[in-house]
Amino acid sequence: MSVLHRIENGVGWLTMDRPAAMNSLNREMAAAMTAQLRAWRDDPAVRAVVLTGNGRAFCAGADLKQVAEPPVTGEPDFLDVVVGFVDTLRAFPRPVIAAVNGMALAGGLETVMACDLVLAAESAKLGDAHSNFGVFPGAGGAAVLPRKVPVNVARWLLFTGASFTAAQMERFGLVNEVVPDAELAARAQAVGELLAARSPLVLARMKRVVAEAADKPVADALRQELLELRNHQRSHDMREGLLAFAEKRQPVFKGC
Repeated sequence: MSVLHRIENGVGWLTMDRPAAMNSLNREMAAAMTAQLRAWRDDPAVRAVVLTGNGRAFCAGADLKQVAEPPVTGEPDFLDVVVGFVDTLRAFPRPVIAAVNGMALAGGLETVMACDLVLAAESAKLGDAHSNFGVFPGAGGAAVLPRKVPVNVARWLLFTGASFTAAQMERFGLVNEVVPDAELAARAQAVGELLAARSPLVLARMKRVVAEAADKPVADALRQELLELRNHQRSHDMREGLLAFAEKRQPVFKGC
């Protein structure tokens, strides 16, 4: 098994488990994470997801041995499998937290950028690194990184192949919070439980608008937001939230 998974108090934990290979992405790992995310997509018990790695790396990127393998006619190639995983992660309807326990490089950084929130251990380092091996990014390195950090920072990471500390990436806006290494798992679980207590429907709708707003003029983005609100007004969760407020109690959200 290259991927471990469990559910704890509404939080699904997805752990990359190839520590000897620094959790580099291979076909098996990418396919297994894609399958688990798809299974959790329709599981009401999973209200948030935490993605992390075992060992000293979050993910050191793609397994370059598999990148170099010739494609097999009629089968998805390595890039298809890895990009399919990152796309599934990015489109997951509930919040995904990256708990970056160590190095996140190249495909590892692209995986981090596909998550909604990023918590990082103090010792973690993040970088693109594709240029170090003459490899071009294919899952968001060049296209998404300039949307996550200042453009001049993105260029530096892309062109030089350098990596930055978690604290630097927090200053640049990619990392939400830096925590002591020993506290990362507990903090990720706490944030996951906080999100799990929210309406999964409202979070899914917020996630969709946030993801699409950057590519639209402000007027169009506001129209989309208003349309989502109109639809949300018909939901159980909004009625329950307002009723709970009036009754001074905790709401019980159903995601519908």
